[in-house]
Amino acid sequence: MKKVFCFVLCVAVFMTALSVDGIAISAKSAVVISGDTGEVLYSLNANERLSMASTTKIMTAILLLEYGNLEREITATKEMVTVEGTAMGLLEGDRVTLNDLLYGLLLQSGNDSANAIAISVAGSLDKFCDMMNGKAKELGLKDTHFETPSGLDSDGHYTTAYELALITKYAFSFEEFEKAVSAEKKTVCFGNPPYNRTLSNHNKLLNTYDDVVGVKTGYTKKSGRCLVSASKKDGKFIIAVTLNDRDDWKDHRTLLDIGLASVNNVTVCTDDSAYVSVVGGKKNEIAIKPITKCVCTADSSILSASVYVSGFLYAPVKVGETIGRAVYYCGNEIKYDEIITADTKIPKTNVSKFRLFLEITHLIIRSINER
Repeated sequence: MKKVFCFVLCVAVFMTALSVDGIAISAKSAVVISGDTGEVLYSLNANERLSMASTTKIMTAILLLEYGNLEREITATKEMVTVEGTAMGLLEGDRVTLNDLLYGLLLQSGNDSANAIAISVAGSLDKFCDMMNGKAKELGLKDTHFETPSGLDSDGHYTTAYELALITKYAFSFEEFEKAVSAEKKTVCFGNPPYNRTLSNHNKLLNTYDDVVGVKTGYTKKSGRCLVSASKKDGKFIIAVTLNDRDDWKDHRTLLDIGLASVNNVTVCTDDSAYVSVVGGKKNEIAIKPITKCVCTADSSILSASVYVSGFLYAPVKVGETIGRAVYYCGNEIKYDEIITADTKIPKTNVSKFRLFLEITHLIIRSINER
C-alpha cells in the first residue's frame, strides 16, 4: 500500500473561548462532548459510576439496529409485557414490528418494548444483557455494566456520564436512531388485530431548544432524573449527559450552549497530488481529487487525513471502480473511512507481456525506494 498524507485545515469560524468555571449544574454527574470527535467540552464528575435509568435504552436501540430486521413482525409474549414502569401499551398476543418497538422504546420509553426487543433479538433477557455488555466492551467502555434492557434499578447496572455520551455518539451512526429520537410524535400500528395509535416523545427539549435532535430521558427513584440530549446547529454536533439531576431541562439548555460555543467547524482535506499508477492502459495514472470532511472540534490539531491506494492497477479501469480509500483521523482514532472510486475510465492498450513485466517491475522498484 502507498500512503499519501496531507493535513489541511480551514477553520470556518474563529475560535470562541468560553470558560465553564462557575457554571451552576444541579446534576451529580455531567458531561458535554463533540458528537464528531468525542472531545470533552465540559465535565462534572463525569467518570463516576451511577445508575442511568431509561437512558439504558440507547444501548438497547443500538443492538436492535445492528442485529434486528426492523420490518420483522413479532407476537408479544407474557414475558415481554410483564414488566413494571413505563410502557408503550403492549398486551400478550399483540402483533408489532421491530420498527414500531424502536419508537415505543425511544419515544414512549416502554419497558415492555425493551423486553420485547431483547427477547426477539437474543432469545432471552439474560442473553441480551450479555450482548449489551459485549458491545460496551467493544466500544472500549470500562465503567459500564448492564443488567436490564430497560434501565430498571439493579445493583450491577451502571455507567458514567462520559461513557453514556460515547454510547450515544455511536448510536448516532445509525440513521434510524437519529430519525426516531428526533421525532416528537410517531404513529405506530400494533395490537391483535393491529391498529394505529400515536406515541409522544418524553423529551421536552425537542420543542423548547432550537436544533435539538434527541435523545433520551430516564428516571427511577434510585437514579434520579437522567437525560441525554444532542444538538446539531450550523454543522456543529454536541452531546450532553446528566445523571441524577434535579433540574435537567434547564441544565441541558446551559450545557448545549456551552458545547456549541466551544467548538468550530473544521474542514479536513486530503492531498491534492495523490494518484494511482495504471499498468497496460492508455494513461499511466489516475489522479485522485482532494476529498474533504467537515468536523466539529475544539482542537483542530488532533485532525488529519490520509489517502491509501494500491501500488498499481491493471487496465482497463472502469468509472466507479474502487481505487483506494480516504481515512480521516481524530488523534490516533479513525473517524471516517471512505472508499475512493475512479471518476474516469482508462482503456487497455495492446502491449506485449514483456512490456507489462517491465512496467510492473519499474513500479515495484519505485515503490520500494519511496518507503
